[in-house]
Amino acid sequence: MLIDKSEILSLIPHSGSMCLLDSVLAWDDASIQCLSDSHRDARNPLRRNGCLAALHAVEYGAQASAIHGGLRARHAGRTVRPGYLAALRDIRLFVDFLHDIAVPLRIDARCLGGEQGHFIYAFEVGANGEKLAQGRLTVMARPGVNP
Repeated sequence: MLIDKSEILSLIPHSGSMCLLDSVLAWDDASIQCLSDSHRDARNPLRRNGCLAALHAVEYGAQASAIHGGLRARHAGRTVRPGYLAALRDIRLFVDFLHDIAVPLRIDARCLGGEQGHFIYAFEVGANGEKLAQGRLTVMARPGVNP
């Protein structure tokens, strides 16, 4: 059930190199597992002075959450409401940088709850079984935007 980048681009508002995730390995109503190799790309738009700080793992987690929301909505016959990242909690970084990780990143996100366009997700970014970053994020639907 691999979902490739072209399908990911149809699910989230990110385009071009700002779409950081390459594929979805698996998903269900509660969670999603994604892969990315964009952290090693010298043209990654989040890099500064050739480096990709571990803090940017939050964006990888947020994009996995957005893809999950899009897949859930599509599966239910709806479109997802546009939203924004409203809060970050319990962010823990276990490395300083991502650009020097030699293997693809695995991004796991799990929906902890929510309704009507407001959701809380826990995410973890890892590589080769090593945890690189984790945290929680809250996504809120944009006010006045109907699905």
